Amino acid sequence: MITFFTIILLPMAMIYLCMAVLGNFQGRVLKSDYDITGVGDVYSGASVQVFNTLTMGVQKDIARAAEESPDQFRDADYQEQLNERLAGKYSFLIVRQEDEILFNGSGEEGTEELLKELPPYKAEGDNDSGSIFTSESKRLIKQQDLTFSDGTRGSVFIVTSVGELIPQVKEMFGNMIFAVLILLILLSMLLALWLYRAILRPIRELKKATNEIKEGNLDYELKVKEKDEIGQLCMDFEEMRQRLKDNAEEKLQYEKENKELIRNISHDLKTPITAIKGYVEGIMDGVASSPERIDKYIRTIYNKANDMDKLIDELTFYSKIDTNKIPYTFAKININAYFEDCAEELGMELEAKNIDLGFFDYTEEPVTVIADAEQLKRVINNIISNSVKYLDKKKGIINIRLKDDGDFVQIEIEDNGKGIAARDLPNIFERFYRTDSSRNSSKGGSGIGLSIVKKIIEDHGGRIWATSKESIGTVMHIVLRKYQEVVHE
Repeated sequence: MITFFTIILLPMAMIYLCMAVLGNFQGRVLKSDYDITGVGDVYSGASVQVFNTLTMGVQKDIARAAEESPDQFRDADYQEQLNERLAGKYSFLIVRQEDEILFNGSGEEGTEELLKELPPYKAEGDNDSGSIFTSESKRLIKQQDLTFSDGTRGSVFIVTSVGELIPQVKEMFGNMIFAVLILLILLSMLLALWLYRAILRPIRELKKATNEIKEGNLDYELKVKEKDEIGQLCMDFEEMRQRLKDNAEEKLQYEKENKELIRNISHDLKTPITAIKGYVEGIMDGVASSPERIDKYIRTIYNKANDMDKLIDELTFYSKIDTNKIPYTFAKININAYFEDCAEELGMELEAKNIDLGFFDYTEEPVTVIADAEQLKRVINNIISNSVKYLDKKKGIINIRLKDDGDFVQIEIEDNGKGIAARDLPNIFERFYRTDSSRNSSKGGSGIGLSIVKKIIEDHGGRIWATSKESIGTVMHIVLRKYQEVVHE
């Protein structure tokens, strides 16, 4: 409502002030030029300007006729014709020859006073036309001197009674004010429409959106395109809704992952526990009667217990990932010697499983990186155990290669397993993703091994990706930045 009244009262005040300033200014100009004072004289001043323009066309015709055929002005019909043209312009015609008035279009009886106001003939060398304003009778007189064919001098006058225009000037201002009021009313209606569209409608939409969210519908989208403050508020509200939705979806996904983890771990713990119970019962029932069979049973029980230990270790580490509390101990590591030791250690274990492990160092000089040796070992073990799990050849082969890559060192771990389908390749580093989703798979595993690998490598400032061909094998690519000494001069 403040805006509504402001848009009406302020323009009106400005219009009034402007009219007052202009009227005052025009009054001073007229007083300076014509010695005119008073408000009525100001209106008359406006009339002078108006009628000077209105009679301009007739004045030009008279000037042309005075030069081409001055005797026309003695013709009564021509005089009446000109006078009729001037009558519609609040003016009349006077024709003078020497000191005699040939025609007086005013219709007034007696010309003595009028003759006194008429200007005399112009002196030789002056222009033969001009105009004056008489302040006493408030008349604008335009003069055109001429010479008739018989040599006598004459003058044609256009006389305008400016005082008669004062009511018209007042009416003009009244009409102007009325038009301004109409305009202001229209502006007020436009303002009301704008207020509805720019404020009330967005607020109504905002209220509807809050009710939808209160009812739990986080999918309701608030569609407001305005860029003003209300629009910004709606955009902030929409951003809040989107965040609430993302948080709700993230929470659901987190709960889903936890359930998946519990289901995976439960299944994968149950498998070795069942095996351990079976072998223990075999020993207790005397099925394993020979020392060799008992030793085999005990080794199997040991291996299954190790599998359980690895699963529990993965679960513990996963909880640290989820809370970003992985304990890193970074240090400078000679990557060449580190991987050579890893290959030697893992080679003995893989040889017992009929798998050849090859190590190939293609770096031109020793490479140092900043890394956590224990967590890097976890990465290698997870990748190789994953490779072993999916080896389908009679003779398994796993190769580790080190390569120079400018300021980086690239580690490749390649196997000759069954490979990964192209549709599965982009997802293998996601939590709980399995290329074989069947829980009856004999491969086991929690489904978080490669997600742990990716997390550790990224925390080292590196990156990891995989390339694979089905039935041929898979290559894991790891890139780490080399450590370079900074020399201070």
